[in-house]
Amino acid sequence: MTDFRDKNVTIGAVVAALPTASGIFDEFGIDFCCGGHRKLSDIVIQQGIDADQLYTKLEKAREERVSEYQGNDFTSMAPTSLSTYIEDTHHGYLRRVLPEVAELLNTILRVHGRTHTELFEVYRLFGTLKADLEQHLLKEETMLFPIFADEDNNKEEIAKITVDIIGEHEAAGEILEKLREVTNNYQLPEDACATYARAYDMLIEIEKDLHQHIHLENNILLKEYDNRKY
Repeated sequence: MTDFRDKNVTIGAVVAALPTASGIFDEFGIDFCCGGHRKLSDIVIQQGIDADQLYTKLEKAREERVSEYQGNDFTSMAPTSLSTYIEDTHHGYLRRVLPEVAELLNTILRVHGRTHTELFEVYRLFGTLKADLEQHLLKEETMLFPIFADEDNNKEEIAKITVDIIGEHEAAGEILEKLREVTNNYQLPEDACATYARAYDMLIEIEKDLHQHIHLENNILLKEYDNRKY
């Protein structure tokens, strides 16, 4: 059982053991996907977080948990099963919603762009995120995931691809942070229409899904192949 108060436990290890911790980390502004390799104790100090409040919430979440996230124990999944889950669940989700959000942003930019000029930057950032993610999904599906299905999978090859994959995860994380900054944490203006609200709601949903998606890959699927020095 993961000891949350262990000074050496990483953020990723906590979410891997307790998936519901992701919501708690979001609440405290802790990056659990791209920053999953960091020690939780260090982040508590660096960000000035109330340690007792955080650890109490984590321990309560563990006590209340009946089953793993969506009924799956991801840490026990074979790499082939986990990669299939990621592709079916998270890749499938992104392919459905990315075009829809792009259209929504195009619409609200045309209607509200004159009075809310920040929408031009939102549109630009999302366009970059969408293009990056579309090629990223293909890279995982054609270069990474098939290796796990190969009985003679080449660990050196996986490690090499892992460098690119994690780098692209970090780039996506940076764009998500910029989107939050530009939109003032997705605060709607007083004259926002239903389409405006829908676009922001979907951007928040994409952010949450990407956090879980990246966590599953960085902190579980690719953890043993991540040779970065911290």
